Amino acid sequence: MILGFFFALLLIGLPIALVLMVTAIIYIYNTGNTDLFSSLPQQLFGGVESYGLLAIPLFMLAGEFMNEGGLTKRLVRMASVFVNGLRGGLAYVNLIANMMMASIMGSAVAQIAVMSKVMVPEMEKQGYDRAYAGALTAAGGLMSPIIPPSMLFVIYGVLAQIPIGDMFIAGVIPGLLMGTGFIIAVALIGIKYNYPKSAKITLHQARKDFLLGLPAMSIPAVIIGGILLGFATPTESASIAIVAALLIGKFVYKELRFRNLGKVLYSTAISSSAVIFMIAGAKMLGWALIFEQIPQTVAVWLTSLSENPFVFLLLVNLALLVVGMVIDGIAALIMTVPILLPIATDVYGIDPYHFGVVICLNLVLGLLTPPVGSGLYVAAAMSNVGPTAIFRALVPFLTVSVMILLLLIWQPLLVTYLPSIK
Repeated sequence: MILGFFFALLLIGLPIALVLMVTAIIYIYNTGNTDLFSSLPQQLFGGVESYGLLAIPLFMLAGEFMNEGGLTKRLVRMASVFVNGLRGGLAYVNLIANMMMASIMGSAVAQIAVMSKVMVPEMEKQGYDRAYAGALTAAGGLMSPIIPPSMLFVIYGVLAQIPIGDMFIAGVIPGLLMGTGFIIAVALIGIKYNYPKSAKITLHQARKDFLLGLPAMSIPAVIIGGILLGFATPTESASIAIVAALLIGKFVYKELRFRNLGKVLYSTAISSSAVIFMIAGAKMLGWALIFEQIPQTVAVWLTSLSENPFVFLLLVNLALLVVGMVIDGIAALIMTVPILLPIATDVYGIDPYHFGVVICLNLVLGLLTPPVGSGLYVAAAMSNVGPTAIFRALVPFLTVSVMILLLLIWQPLLVTYLPSIK
């Protein structure tokens, strides 16, 4: 019954955070146990009472400062140094720059919006199909929630009560695998459609672009290095990255204007508060689901189908692929983790880091698939191309992503190795 209310509210277009809260309220009302209403404020605030969640607005703000201060442009130019003269070179630049930005922004939709404005017009000028340019930029955004830092990993770490820093480390190898897979796809597509070689740049210009990009590269170095070496928590690394991006944008590249700080802070506050509000609503709904004993019911049903962990993960991923097509990835994550994680760890003995990376990658695919696909529609709007054309051009990259997902399900060591040696 509670799930019926949820989907009904979702279909009428109510914002997802309110859907989560209203569903919990309706459930309590239907049970007749109105004394539970007095616990709702506690559940609401308890959902966001986590130090780790501070990383979400901080990473968003670091990304905004990088874009406003010209750091993003320098990273793109730096990436072009590594593909000098290659066929389809600008496509490689797009991917490499996206991998660099993925280690900063943490949000796929934000990354797609930023990189589309930078890369799509430039790729079209050099003879690339506009739909392909938009699709490639959107595919690059898929790496943002996997390569640390990741907003999904922060939320999963809070929900699973595991160290967020270790969760970030678990995403390093999967992120590199995705990047490698996408590069292979770009190479094959470039050969098939005979895309132009990138313009050769002089040694002097290459040295200049590389050196100018080094200050911008210090941001991901601060974030990932601080976490890997144990000097800072993810939240502290994000704070340091904000200061570094602000100083570099203002005093090194001299593009950041203090008069624009209000706009940047406002944009970050709006974006991050929507996510935090959703987490608070999910806490209320999760509390109601536990009262309904839905996790226990699902556990019994799944174990009746198979006791094999591999089969369990395949079933979960098939279900989440469907869920991700109709529900935003963050909302889906905070709805499903409280139900599925105890089953994965307690019944099937699956490592929580392995489970987290797998389901986060799965739900990221929903960003680029209809009917919801917020990343797909952002890429279409920024590229001025129809969503259908973008989706067709995305098929090779989605295929690579599914193959990487199956590989991670089959070989959990690809996820768990780095956290185990930290």
